[in-house]
Amino acid sequence: MPNSSSLDSWLIYPKPNPDAQIRLFCFPYAGGSANIFRHWSNHLPNTIEVCAIELPGRGMRIKLPPFTQLEPLITELASVLKPKLDKPFAFFGHSMGGLVSFELALLLRKKYGINPNHLFVSAHRAPQLVAPKPPIHGLPEAEFIAELRRLNGTPQALLENDELMQLFIPLLRADFAVLETYVYTQQAPLNIPITAFGGLQDQEVSRDQIQAWQEQTSASFALHMFPGDHFFLHSFYSSILEIISQQIIV
Repeated sequence: MPNSSSLDSWLIYPKPNPDAQIRLFCFPYAGGSANIFRHWSNHLPNTIEVCAIELPGRGMRIKLPPFTQLEPLITELASVLKPKLDKPFAFFGHSMGGLVSFELALLLRKKYGINPNHLFVSAHRAPQLVAPKPPIHGLPEAEFIAELRRLNGTPQALLENDELMQLFIPLLRADFAVLETYVYTQQAPLNIPITAFGGLQDQEVSRDQIQAWQEQTSASFALHMFPGDHFFLHSFYSSILEIISQQIIV
């Protein structure tokens, strides 16, 4: 995947397209990297440039310590992204990425008075809802790995490789800490369209919890449900991208 000249770059452009009319910033799920979005440009019109977020602790930034709280993460992201918000833009985030992109949109509105054209959130309950399950980021290792198996987002080959898991577990603990230490603060709804995606067999997030995103916008809202568990994104990304390309307005 092409990268910028800086090894410390937050942004990865799978197919750089400076003439695009709108940028789609893509935020990964816990433990995920910008690599998730490497093929997305192939399924979107050339009016849309995919800008994948590479968080510290993964990819080319693997040696950097990951964030463990949401507020400093979005503060840093707002500063990094500001120069790239010189044309229309939209956000897509899956699971942890959905929460990050939502809070980032709020911060950009508050700090700079700018908004994405559209917010696409996937596989994360609406932020005003209380977490239905106890946190896992501080569990003993065996229990933590058991939870990872249950979530079905970590490749089996990785789960069975003790050496690699020892490298991967600290990143996952940090990402889950970002999610599990988050405290929602009520603010005025965003005045932008929100489109939410969910998995019909997702044991972590129900349809009603996805539907509740409607409360976070004073503009239009759409809900799309797909077959699959929490990681339906991998099987249905082409369908999701078709919806995104139809709903993004420049």
